[in-house]
Amino acid sequence: MKRLLMIALAFGVVQAVPGAQERPAAEKLAQALEQRYQSIRDFSADFVHTYRGGVIRRQLTERGTMAVKKPGMMRWSYSSPEKKTFVSDGKKLYSYIPEDRQVIVSTVPSGDSATTPALFLAGKGNISRDFAASYSDTTTSSAPALKLVPRRPEAEYATLVVVLEPGTLRITSLTTTDHQGGESTFVFTNLKENRGLSDKDFAFRIPRGVEVVTASR
Repeated sequence: MKRLLMIALAFGVVQAVPGAQERPAAEKLAQALEQRYQSIRDFSADFVHTYRGGVIRRQLTERGTMAVKKPGMMRWSYSSPEKKTFVSDGKKLYSYIPEDRQVIVSTVPSGDSATTPALFLAGKGNISRDFAASYSDTTTSSAPALKLVPRRPEAEYATLVVVLEPGTLRITSLTTTDHQGGESTFVFTNLKENRGLSDKDFAFRIPRGVEVVTASR
């Protein structure tokens, strides 16, 4: 659950991006990313999620699909190596791992603050307002990368690095680092935007026979 909630994402700006020798200030690029993000009502993609633990340094790779509809709705469906589903209907967040036969239900925070990158992805928060932007050390002319540090300390994550597609600024990968040094990286493919997703796509039905646990925040 926390690995999922440590996601952050915005998707591209439809405008040209200058080359490395004439690249804009990081803050300007962040503003452009925010502008494009505001034009996106919904989107979906395939993803590969790799997590490296900070202390034990173990690595886990998972795959699945995701969909978001703003404000506040999202569905993450993991297909391998273990099936699991995370759904937000805008008010409640459901975490379901079939093997555990348990559904954890929590409340989506109210207001405009993006206390986790996943909530920003779902339409809360603002890049320029909530983050200090700089270029990541991984930046190249073919893959500009922004490092985003929350202006207000957040419990769930320390930094975000988004790698952008030149020309569109679509995010091709996203890495979050937690306060223990763990890294969570999502690589996105097959992105589709403004498909007109229905609210019904983000409804979650609790399966029969599972335990329902209400999580406190």
